[in-house]
Amino acid sequence: MRKTLSRGKDQNEYLTVNADTLAAMLDCGRATATKIGLDAGAKIQIGRRTLYKVSIIDKYLSAMSGE
Repeated sequence: MRKTLSRGKDQNEYLTVNADTLAAMLDCGRATATKIGLDAGAKIQIGRRTLYKVSIIDKYLSAMSGE
């Protein structure tokens, strides 16, 4: 199976990201990133691929921080 290519977007331009990219964006481990994605309700399952919607996670983290 071929690996998905990174197309060189800025991290602020993503609509959805995979768990590894989410972990990089949040500066945490993959397990913590997936937990945040699940707690936020941002998980999108497309076949065998799991993506997380960035806008939902952003709103969730803003609410958690009290903004």
